[in-house]
Amino acid sequence: MNWLIAVVFVLVYIGMALGRWPWLAINRTGIAVFGAVILLISGAVDRDGALASIDFATLAVLLTLMVLSSQYAASGFFDWIGHRITALKCGPGGLLAGVIVMCGVLSAFLTNDVVVWAVTPVLITGVMARGLDPKPYVIAVACAANAGSAATLIGNPQNLMIAEFGNLDFIGFVLACAVPALLALGVVYVVILRSPMMRGQTSVAGAGANANARSVDQPVRPLDKTILIKAVLATIAVIAIFVFVEDRALWSLLVVGALLLSRRLSTDQVLGRVDWHLLALFCGLFIVTGAMAQNDVIASLFRDVLITLQIHHPGVLAGVSLAGSNTIGNVPLVMMLLSLGPEWSTEMLHALAIFSTLSGNFLIVGSVANIIAVEQAAKAGTVISFIDYARLGVPVTLISLALSLGWVILIS
Repeated sequence: MNWLIAVVFVLVYIGMALGRWPWLAINRTGIAVFGAVILLISGAVDRDGALASIDFATLAVLLTLMVLSSQYAASGFFDWIGHRITALKCGPGGLLAGVIVMCGVLSAFLTNDVVVWAVTPVLITGVMARGLDPKPYVIAVACAANAGSAATLIGNPQNLMIAEFGNLDFIGFVLACAVPALLALGVVYVVILRSPMMRGQTSVAGAGANANARSVDQPVRPLDKTILIKAVLATIAVIAIFVFVEDRALWSLLVVGALLLSRRLSTDQVLGRVDWHLLALFCGLFIVTGAMAQNDVIASLFRDVLITLQIHHPGVLAGVSLAGSNTIGNVPLVMMLLSLGPEWSTEMLHALAIFSTLSGNFLIVGSVANIIAVEQAAKAGTVISFIDYARLGVPVTLISLALSLGWVILIS
């Protein structure tokens, strides 16, 4: 069955790179699940082996953060803060700074994908109401969300996997990763501010730009303070769990249970915004990569290749992260490296988190957050092409990675 495991692994990761299999409408989640099913049906992986491959702790914490983000969305917080940012009495540069700070901070404590999903529509409406081109601001949302999420181990899915794999300390992670995240946020601001997209901001004002936009002065629905307070307390509880508790998964699920006990929000409302597709993607990839890791011959060969490449050298790791994140995606890349790679020190796990996250800003396909931002923009009538994004994402990523590489070498 070794050959079948290898074939399924290759085909699944080709699907991760292409986003689908040719001539089929199946997406990355479907490909990962299908690959896992084939391995189970064929007997290449038994049920016990499949269950052992699935990282329950990562899925539990990710579910907790999604439910927590859902609580903030239900309170109207994302609408409220998005409106407050777009209503700032400042020019395009000040607005850009507000967007970047908002998304960077929120993504450090909530999953970056949810922040992008919730903020982008509100931002587009407010920006268009000011007669501004929303394209650079949408790209700023994606890039800032990715950069900000690098600061903590609960900022994005790959950080969660890395943290659980290495049993990393919350405070230690912040001390190692917050500086590169802040530097990257600064890079996002400077690169976008100086881009041709921003220099042409004053030229798009007019009735056409505002025809379908809500006035900036029009009030949004009021905050539900009761739900918001519950969300804030739950956030504090999650952070406390990661700082003080060893069994993070079970205690995180207790937070989910507490949020489900509500007289204001139904269970459907609380769980309705959970990205079940992402959780299914994780399960499928865990099984496929787990099968490869359990195959001594293939796993040993893969480790030898990584050792030959000197994967533990920060420069090599940054290059692999950039290439892998923008082909198969940063989540599948991290899962593959952790499952099949050599031993990882705490310092190199921190570096992997930084490099894999910041590499996601390179192209639209580099991060799920980028795809969400572009899709949300398209629904609102703003089309951001592959080239539009790359013109900003490429320099943002290359400069951010260079600064981060210097930081990693400095603290090593």
